[in-house]
Order: sequence, then structure tokens, then C-alpha cells
Amino acid sequence: MRKLRIGMSQINTTVGDFTGNTRKILEAIAAARSLGVDLITFPELAICGYPPEDLLFKPQFIEENLKSLEKVIKQTSGLAVIVGFVDAKSDIYNAAAIIYDGKLVSIYHKIYLPNYGVFDENRYFQAGREYPVYTMFGVGIGVNICEDIWYEAGPATAQAYAGAEVIVNISASPYHFGKENDRERMLATRAADNVAIIVYDNLVGGQDELVFDGNSMVLSEKGQLIARGKQFEEDLIVVDLDVEAVFRTRLHDPRWRKETLLLEDQPEHAVKIMVSELSPAAPKPALPPRQTKAHNFPGDVYDALVLGTRDYITKNGFKKVLIGLSGGIDSSLVAAIAADALGPSNVIGVLMPSRYSSSGSISDSELLGRNLGIKYITIPIEKVYQAYIETLAEQFREAKPDATEENIQARIRGNLLMALSNKFGWLVLTTGNKSEIATGYTTLYGDMAGGFAVIKDVPKTLVYELAKYRNSIANDEVIPPSIISKAPSAELRPEQKDTDSLPPYDLLDPVLTAYVEEDKSVEQIIGSGFEESVVKRAARLVDTSEYKRRQAPPGIKITPRAFGRDRRLPITNRFKGC
Repeated sequence: MRKLRIGMSQINTTVGDFTGNTRKILEAIAAARSLGVDLITFPELAICGYPPEDLLFKPQFIEENLKSLEKVIKQTSGLAVIVGFVDAKSDIYNAAAIIYDGKLVSIYHKIYLPNYGVFDENRYFQAGREYPVYTMFGVGIGVNICEDIWYEAGPATAQAYAGAEVIVNISASPYHFGKENDRERMLATRAADNVAIIVYDNLVGGQDELVFDGNSMVLSEKGQLIARGKQFEEDLIVVDLDVEAVFRTRLHDPRWRKETLLLEDQPEHAVKIMVSELSPAAPKPALPPRQTKAHNFPGDVYDALVLGTRDYITKNGFKKVLIGLSGGIDSSLVAAIAADALGPSNVIGVLMPSRYSSSGSISDSELLGRNLGIKYITIPIEKVYQAYIETLAEQFREAKPDATEENIQARIRGNLLMALSNKFGWLVLTTGNKSEIATGYTTLYGDMAGGFAVIKDVPKTLVYELAKYRNSIANDEVIPPSIISKAPSAELRPEQKDTDSLPPYDLLDPVLTAYVEEDKSVEQIIGSGFEESVVKRAARLVDTSEYKRRQAPPGIKITPRAFGRDRRLPITNRFKGC
């Protein structure tokens, strides 16, 4: 019986933190060694963090990455390690180091460089061209990186038909809701089609606007899930692989034999590299049972927001955050996420009532603060607002009140929040959702003022689902029901409602999904049954608000297509979608 004990370490790296990343790698290696692991893997670019972006243009960054790899190599006695790093030859490569017993034995260069959505790897890396298969502990092992596994006839197939019984893919695959199911289906297909065990090690943690969910997996040669890593948490997954089962399955598969003969004479046939012929003989400690389930929607979205918020704040050196509490659903959800991410003692809520604030909004904000256990303070804005109106009276004397006076209130609040941020070093979290940002229902230098936009990619209808979910996990109404049930309003004029300016969100959000995320035309959306006036109005608002979105703070990506990295449109353009 040929068996291989493999460990997958899904770690939370920070771009450029070579000391911290290396320490995590070495700690995982030590833990794996104590468990009798033969081969331990780490995510894509684990040495330097992902994505490093234009830091790759700095020679010192590349050098520090190589020095850190050397430190790792020295600590690998007695086992094999696969770890992602930046290789530098005549060019730079997104690479995997194959290390055995204190020596670097080979390097794999990523072949398929993604250049869509949030990815821009062609800007930085040269593509690899070889499909090596390594014999480790008497087992044929193919190594590839992230995007390589997504191609049906890619490196995994070439490596399997060249003798790889186990395919190791080290990855940095960002999260968006629904992706984990697509990913698992794809990996199961690769495993079954190639009659090979798939070992998929994914990064975990937040990096600017991206969240990596971990959720590493091992799938059998029949496409069955053997083991899963935790989602949104660091984890070391250790599994005993039955490699002999791969041989038996291939033996009974006539399709496999014919395909092997067809591929033998192709020039891209993978090269074979001997690392270690002998199978592990030493007795190994028993492994504790693992039962890890992927999170369900919308819980996975909530957890992604908590992780992304925590990592952005802590990795950038902040300890406390500041949120303007309006008594509305958006600021309440952001406050709950922040309290869960950082602990209630590190969250400060600020109530800034105006002449238009309802008593219910004030009392709801206070109740929310008490429920969450956060500190909250009250700074009325009436005197400041009156000073603005008096200062501008001469210039405005012949003009009727309009959105200008409304925006002044929002900008006063933004100014107060930024003053507190300046004075005490608290990071301001903005509270605008994707529906508002899409349609420009936001105020520049007002409610858009801040350092991080937690729910920037969360449609308004999903905001309500997440608020209800948060209450359900606490088995308590942390977010007061009155906040969830009230009609949304900016409260910047008497009796104001969001529906005065926007279609109802249950009508608006599906239109925005079709127009923004799916790039459907106005005619296509109308043709699918949506009201013409709603579609044209929404499209016009999206098209005319690009300049605002360019000035918004970064926020967490949780949908397949977020504003910013995913969707890049010129501000100055004369093409109109409606």
C-alpha cells in the first residue's frame, strides 16, 4: 500500500511582510513535522504575499523574497515542501519552490497567467513552459499554480498522463459569493477526468479589497471530497492519501490507457524529475478526525466582511475604528461587522443628529450601541449647519433650497468624523452600500469620507439579509428590529425617503446586477421583464456616477464583479447605455 501523508497549510500572509510570512511558514513546517507529514504545501506567493502588484518592479522586494526562501529551505530537513515565491531569472516568474530535506530541488513556473477581473499577472510575470512531474517518496506528483488548474486541458492533464498520481495546486483564489461551489465542482472534474488525487491549497485572509477564503480541499481520483480546510481561518489540513487507489482506478479505465498513448509523442510531454524513490517507512502518529463544512450564504458573506475588515485595519496598523451611526440599516450592519472583527472596545459610534433626525433614529442608534457594547458619542450638527447657511446666505439669496443644503449636512458629518480620526488615530469606516454607490446616491466628502468602505460591494437587499443573519447567530436582536423594518432615509430634509430619489431596492438591485455585473444592455434588461422607466433611470444614474466611485475608499469585494478592480470604465466618455 503506497500512502503519502500530505499537509496543506492555508496561512494568512501580508504583502511584503517577509519576516511575518516566513515565521508562519516555519511554524507550519514544525507542526507538520511533529505530525509525520511527508509533504507540506503553502499557497501561491506565500513568501511575499498576494497580490504584490507593482512592488514586483522593485529589485529589493524580489531580493528579500529570495532571501526568505533561503531561510525556509534551511528548515526543511526530513520532509518535502512546496511553497510559492517570486523566481528571478532573466525575467520574473510566479513560481513554486519544490524543496526536499534542506535542498531546493526544482522550481515550477506558473503557465497560465490570469489577466481579467482583479488579476493583472501579465503585467508582471513571464509565463512558464514546462510541465514537470516529481517522484517524491515513490509517488508521482504534479505541481501547478492557481489558474493552471482551471484549464481543462492544462498542466494538470499533461502531468497526470506523464505519471502524476497526485496533483498539487497552490493557489490564491479570491472569494466572492458562490465561487466556492464553482471551485469545488471544477476540482472534482479535474480529479475524475485525470484520475488523480487533487490537493488544492488556497490562501486565506484579507488584502486590500480582496478576501481569500482558504477552504482548501483534497479530492480523490474519483472526484470525491476527502478533506476540506476551514473557511476564512488559518488551518493545517493533514491527510493520508491512498495513492494505490489511483493505480487501481487507472488500471480499470480503458479510456485512460488510450489517452496516454495519444499523448506520449506530443512535444509538450511533461519532464520527470526524481526527488525521492523511497516510500516513507517510519510509523506516524494517528490523525484526529476532521469535519469541516463550508459556510452557507449569507453566512459566508458575513464572515468574508468580518475577515476583510479585520485584516485591512490590523495589517495597516490601526487599532480602533469610527462609524457615523444614523439609525439606519447600513451603519448598523457596519458597526456589527466592526465589533465582530475588532472587538466592541475598539469601535466608536458617533451620533450626529440634525434638525431632520427623527427621535427614533437617535434612540435606535443608542440601542444598537448598547447591544453591541461599543462606545458611542453624540455630536449635534445644528450649530455648524446654521453657521454654513448664514455664511452662504448672501450667495444663495436668490436660489431655492435643494440638494445643496442636504449635502452640506452630510459633509459636516464627514468633516467631524475625519477630525476625530485625525485627533485620535481612529480609522473612519464608511457605510455606503453597492446600490447607493452604483447610482451615485452618496455625497462626495460627506458620507463617502473615510478610510475603508466595508459594504461597498453589498447590494442594499443583501444588507437586510446580513442584518437578519447577524441577529440569528447571536440568537438575539443585536440590530434592533425597528432599524430593519423602517423605510430607508437619509433624513436630510423633512419626510425624506430613499424612494424619493431611487426605485425601490427590490426592483433596483436586480437591474443593477444585470447592468453592472452582467453587462447587459438596457434593451436586454427591459426585454427580460423589467419596467422600462426603472431600467433607464438606473442605467443613467450608474453611467453618470463613475466620477464619484473613483474617489471612494477601497472596500471588500464579495460579488463576482465589484466596482474598481473588476469594472474599469472611463469617466470621460460619450457612450451611453440608455
